[in-house]
Amino acid sequence: MRGKEVFYPVGWDDNGLATERRTQNYYGVRCDPSLPYLPGYQPPRQGPGPQAGQPRAAEPVSRRNFTQLCRELSARDERAYQESWRQLGLSVDWSMAYRTIDDRCAATAQRGFLRSLARGEAYQAAGPVLWDVTYQTAVAQAEVEERPVRGAYHRIAFSIEAGPGSEPVLVATTRPELLPACVALVVHPGDPRHAALAGRSARSPLFGVSVPVRAHPLADPDEGTGVAMVCTFGDQADLQWWRDLALDTRPVLDAGGRFLPGPPAAITSAAGRAAYARLAGLTAVAARSQITGLLRADGSLRGEPEPVTRRVKFYEKGDQPLEILTSRQWYIRNGGRDEALRELMLARGRELTWHPAHMRSRYEDWVRGLTGDWLVSRQRYSGVPIPVWYPLGEDGAADYQRPLLPADSALPVDPAADAPPGYTAGQRGQPGGFAADPDVMDTWATSSLTPQIAGGWPADQDLMDRVFPMDLRPQAHDIIRTWLFYTVLRSQAEHGALPWRHVAISGWILDRDRKKMSKSAGNVTTPAQVLAESGADAVRYWAASARLGVDAAFDPGQVRVGRRLAVKIFNASRFVLTAIGPASPGARVTEPLDQAMLARLAEVIGQCTAAFEAFDHAQALACAERFFWSFCDDYLELVKPRGYGELGPGGAASAARALRLALSAQLRLFAPVLPFATEEVWSGWQDGSIHRAAWPDPAQLTALAGGTSPGVLDAAAAAIAAVRKAKSQARLPMRAPVRKLAVSGPEPGISGTPCPGAPDHAAPGLAAPGLAAPGLDAIRLVLADLRAAGHIGQVELHPAGPGELVYAVTL
Repeated sequence: MRGKEVFYPVGWDDNGLATERRTQNYYGVRCDPSLPYLPGYQPPRQGPGPQAGQPRAAEPVSRRNFTQLCRELSARDERAYQESWRQLGLSVDWSMAYRTIDDRCAATAQRGFLRSLARGEAYQAAGPVLWDVTYQTAVAQAEVEERPVRGAYHRIAFSIEAGPGSEPVLVATTRPELLPACVALVVHPGDPRHAALAGRSARSPLFGVSVPVRAHPLADPDEGTGVAMVCTFGDQADLQWWRDLALDTRPVLDAGGRFLPGPPAAITSAAGRAAYARLAGLTAVAARSQITGLLRADGSLRGEPEPVTRRVKFYEKGDQPLEILTSRQWYIRNGGRDEALRELMLARGRELTWHPAHMRSRYEDWVRGLTGDWLVSRQRYSGVPIPVWYPLGEDGAADYQRPLLPADSALPVDPAADAPPGYTAGQRGQPGGFAADPDVMDTWATSSLTPQIAGGWPADQDLMDRVFPMDLRPQAHDIIRTWLFYTVLRSQAEHGALPWRHVAISGWILDRDRKKMSKSAGNVTTPAQVLAESGADAVRYWAASARLGVDAAFDPGQVRVGRRLAVKIFNASRFVLTAIGPASPGARVTEPLDQAMLARLAEVIGQCTAAFEAFDHAQALACAERFFWSFCDDYLELVKPRGYGELGPGGAASAARALRLALSAQLRLFAPVLPFATEEVWSGWQDGSIHRAAWPDPAQLTALAGGTSPGVLDAAAAAIAAVRKAKSQARLPMRAPVRKLAVSGPEPGISGTPCPGAPDHAAPGLAAPGLAAPGLDAIRLVLADLRAAGHIGQVELHPAGPGELVYAVTL
């Protein structure tokens, strides 16, 4: 409508852990990569849960069968989404739809990864990572959230080895089960209670392992006893101390969060190994209970555990606390360990225009808070494979330092099924052959390239040149740290440019009690029923009323308001187009009331345009709606007698012309929000689609207003409102005659009196700043319309001092 073509493709993110979990629950399967592929495989069930007679346990299937089921279910879900979005009128280009798991997207993601590898931005490293024991995969910092968890402080006595003051030292910990993984005790260097301990050694109870006592500034003297137990690894503090103090590594947990079968090598005593045997195979929670009993029996537990609630890290889609395990993973540099890159990413964020502006602080807080590079590998099955193989030595060991890479023309590849260049399939897993990297990429490794995917990079350079960098990224606030940041990062690395100029950050949709919707809470509202009951325009009205950056509660009442607005547009349009005769060719707008209405509408168009250009759709809708209701309640009632020809043919022609101009402009103002109602009216009256019509031009209406002030409309609207109020209070019909209307106010002119803002009945806040309040001369200009509309016999005008007009009605 503003004369530009919109490039708005749609993409389905059917990648990642959420897809796998839904597939597992829906089909009753789990992936076992060791199993062979079964052509024509039928899962044990189809549905959100097992029905009567169906197996409850998940059936193991091959990786290929599992990923096929993931794609099948994703496609089914996407058809349901598309049906709702088409019904809603989402104006994406359906011909350019893509899926993050399809061949084109997979090739783009793999190409981006390989180019990052070639530039040195992607690298592989073995070390501690955040690990979800349920999904058995590493997760990135951006996918982590903290939740309150109830626990308890356990005070454990460590003996201090030979030397002066060898009394036992107490350590307070919420994770006593990690005692066999203890590698040190730490104290604050300025804590006088424990300063003498630094540099000495302590011996762990039950396991009898000697560990150093070290000083570190991150040790909190006010937490617990002031002495912290460093384990590999209980939390991020352990990881920090481990790195800073170059401590040993003694892992005790496996990928599923259970204790390993054998103890760490440092546990050498028979008693220590026997104690560990009581923990082997247990979950962390079960081991915590077991070791508490052992410590109590040993006398090393001092007092009873003290209940405490603490913040614990979880994978955002996980149900169990994250552990820190050691594994080999792929990373992409993001500024977490590179100050120059961090500053560059901060500078890029400042170049973006944020809507609302304060959302930029979330981006900057995230970038400043990065503690490591972006972990992009996932130990899962449904995703874009890491496009890498490793040569095997004659002993069968993989050489991770010399990865085998595919040719660009071969992308996408699946290393689990394809052989690397120069090898045959028969050499897979054989000495002197090759092994595939078993992991897939983080879903954001694909989604961070959505501008490139949408732009056809690198194959369609013509399209890419025309659309990149793009104008707008619309997204929610919770994925600023992932989708937005990662996209800026990848675009900077690949193109040295921002991927878009503006970002529009929406809030969440909450239930009517302002709680986050979730299936488990049973408070989810799906669109199908609302769309069926109220129509798409009503739902769009509710959505468009929500401001950017603010969470919005789903309000059925607001949906009903939207439906009433759409119905009112139909009714008002019917009156204008059928009840009032068509304007004759060349008809001019000559009456002051009509001119004042067009002058006010020109202001509204300017305000709506400015709001849309500032990405404030809610304000644009509010401006248009306030004027529309005033237009219907006041102007239509005032102009109706003249429009019917009761005041002569000249006045009727002016009314018909003004009404059609106003209807045309208002339909176009509402078209972005209420596309169906406005299109229906427009198509029965004008050629072409309203969504291809030009956006209304306020200058055209200002010219037709002939210099008449919008205050004339305010004065007439206030007068007819006073008449209606008097009749309503007297319980008289609106057509009842009025003996006299007395109006007091400034005289002459309407200049010199600051305008306090439009009165309540006349679109509050729409008056342009600096306009004067209307005076008695405004009433004189509309006397004929006012008397006819209100059935008023006599009108008296009483000059008074500066101020607003005052109306007195005598019935």
